[in-house]
Amino acid sequence: MQLTRPKALQPGSRPAKPLRALLPVYFYFLAAGIATVMLGPLLPALIQRWHIQDAQAGTLFTANFAGQFCGAWFATRNLRASIVYGSAITAAGCIAMTWVGFDGAHIALFCTGLGLGAGLTAGNVIAGTTVPTERARLIAILNVVWGLGAIACPLLVRLLSAGGIQHFFFATAAFLAITSLAAISLPNASSGTNSGPAKPAHLATILPPVSPTTSIQQRMPLPSLPLFVFGAALFLYIGVENALGGWLPSYAVRTNPALHASSIALCFWIAELTGRILVTILMALVGEAALYRICLALLIFTQGILCVAANISATGIVALTFLCALSLAPIYPLIVSFLLARTGNHARLGPLFATASFGGASLPWLTGVFSTQFHNLRTGFLVPAAGAALLLFLSAILTAKPPTPTGAP
Repeated sequence: MQLTRPKALQPGSRPAKPLRALLPVYFYFLAAGIATVMLGPLLPALIQRWHIQDAQAGTLFTANFAGQFCGAWFATRNLRASIVYGSAITAAGCIAMTWVGFDGAHIALFCTGLGLGAGLTAGNVIAGTTVPTERARLIAILNVVWGLGAIACPLLVRLLSAGGIQHFFFATAAFLAITSLAAISLPNASSGTNSGPAKPAHLATILPPVSPTTSIQQRMPLPSLPLFVFGAALFLYIGVENALGGWLPSYAVRTNPALHASSIALCFWIAELTGRILVTILMALVGEAALYRICLALLIFTQGILCVAANISATGIVALTFLCALSLAPIYPLIVSFLLARTGNHARLGPLFATASFGGASLPWLTGVFSTQFHNLRTGFLVPAAGAALLLFLSAILTAKPPTPTGAP
C-alpha cells in the first residue's frame, strides 16, 4: 500500500503545525536541560559534603553518562516510550539523590542518565526528521529549549539549596514527572518501521516513516568510515561540553573565592543558549560547514588561554567561560544536522547516539584525574582542549555533502 505523504513534508510547507505538535518534546527538553547539567553547579557542594578528591568526583560524571549510553542505545526502538519512561526514570534518580551517600550516588546518577539518554536521543530524532527541509532549524530550536533548562538549573540550585540540596532534587523530580505525563500525548510509533497501512497525516508529521532503503536494505545507517567519524564526533562533543560545563564552576571558585559556582554555571549556559539562538542566523550568513570550523577554532583558542594563563581575574574567568560556551553552542546541532542529512530516521541511530555518552562518561572523569595527578585543574582542561582539536580535524568528513542517490536528477 502506498504511504500518504504528510502535508508538513510537502515542498514549501511551513513547519508551524509540527512545532505545535512537538510541544511535549520541547517541554521535556526544558526539564532534561536542568537534569543534564545539574552536576556542574552542585559539584562543589557534593565534594564538600562527601569529602572527596577531583578524581573521585569525576566518577559521578562517569556513572551519569554510562546510564545515558545505555538509555540512548535503545531509544529509537519506540520514540514516545523513550520520552515517557525516560522522564520517569530520571525523576526517580533525582529523588534517590536526596538521601544516598557517595557510593549510592553512582547508582542514582546512572538512573538519571539512563532516562536522559533515552529521552534526549528520541527527541532529537523526532525533531530532526519531522520536516527534512527545516532539519537544522528544528534541531536548533530544540537545543535552545534545552539551553533554557540548563540556564534554569544554576538558578534553581541557588534558590532551592539554601536549606539543603535535597530541595533542588525534589523540585527537578516533580518537573520531570509532569513532562512524562505530557509526553503521553505523542503518537505511539516506533522508529525504523515502515509496514502496514498508511499513517494519518498528523501522525506522520510527528514520527515520519523511515524509507525502506535506509531501514530494511541497510543494516547500518552509514558506511564504516563516516559511521566511525560521526560516532567519534558525538563522543568528543558531549565530552568537551560536560568537561567544561562540569568543571569550570569548580575552577572559578578555587581561582577566585569571590565567584560562585552557580553564577559561573549560569554564565556558561546563558552563553550556550545565546549561541544556539544565533546559529540559525549565522548559518544563513556563512554556511553550516564554515560556521562549524569557525566555532571550533574559537573554542580551541579560548581553551588554550584557560590552560596557559596562571593568574586570571574574576572578569577574565567570566569572559573565558562565556566565550567557551558561545563557541561550543552551534557545534552539536550542526553535527546532528550533518548526520541526519545522510541517514534520515534510521532504526539504528540509537547506538550511534549512545556513543556520545561515552564522551560524557570519560572526558570529565579524565579532567578530574589530570587535575588530581598534577594538582592543578588548569592541566585538566587540556583534556577538553584536545577533544576540540580532534573535532576540527574530523571536520572534512563531517561536513561533506551526502552522496546523491543513483538515478537522481
